[in-house]
Amino acid sequence: MHNRIYSIIFVAAIPFFSISCSKPVSFNKDVKPILVANCLICHDGSGEGSAASGFSVKTYNSLMQGTKYGSVIVPGSSVSSTLYRLIAHKVDPKIQMPPHHDEGLAKGREDELTPRQITTIEMWIDQGAKNN
Repeated sequence: MHNRIYSIIFVAAIPFFSISCSKPVSFNKDVKPILVANCLICHDGSGEGSAASGFSVKTYNSLMQGTKYGSVIVPGSSVSSTLYRLIAHKVDPKIQMPPHHDEGLAKGREDELTPRQITTIEMWIDQGAKNN
């Protein structure tokens, strides 16, 4: 009985250990290429996304500045970060990013991010969203 309880606790804790024990995620090497390939077309400072929200992923500073409504990244907390919730499909489908289906309010269409890309951004935010 006790072994089963310990096994359940261990399995439930695996996601926390894997995030904290993983290698540091680099903004420049890991995150920026994802943003450039998937987000920059609309969020370059003058595209559809930038015009609607004021959000640009062109530089680290513009990313951290957020939108005209405020920050989209809370360093150390992906679950509190709007950017993560948008790309991880934890919001209304109409505002998920990148827009990848007909329900989306944005006109542009891009492929949705892969689970690995989403996890990379999640880990970077959870590790403090550093400019590294």
